[in-house]
Amino acid sequence: MQAIACRAAGIGAVEALTFKSAVDDPARFASSKKAGPWAGLTPSRQQSGERDITGGITKAGDTGLRRALCQAATVLLHRGRASWLRTWAARVAKRRGNKRAMVALARRIAVVLHRMWRDGTAFQPDSAPAMI
Repeated sequence: MQAIACRAAGIGAVEALTFKSAVDDPARFASSKKAGPWAGLTPSRQQSGERDITGGITKAGDTGLRRALCQAATVLLHRGRASWLRTWAARVAKRRGNKRAMVALARRIAVVLHRMWRDGTAFQPDSAPAMI
């Protein structure tokens, strides 16, 4: 449990426990990238013929997990310590706006937490991973 808590990133024990209880088994995803969409943190799409509408987030998955990830992302974006994750989110916020950056950061936090849980590694705020 403590292996996936990454205090340096603004994620505490409550968020880590919420993530662990919602996911239950890290092997359920073939890739860590699938943890974010599973939590409902990707945009919905409606396509028909020439029409392609990108909407709000899908809100699939566990509501408590999505809420905890969004709150953690908001805190990290506005009051978090300097890290590659916060720097990335600040660039997204500058380009796309704070609310979209918060959702993108929440999805990225879910991916990072899954990878940390699966590999048993600790969060390293100084260096970004090669591929997430």
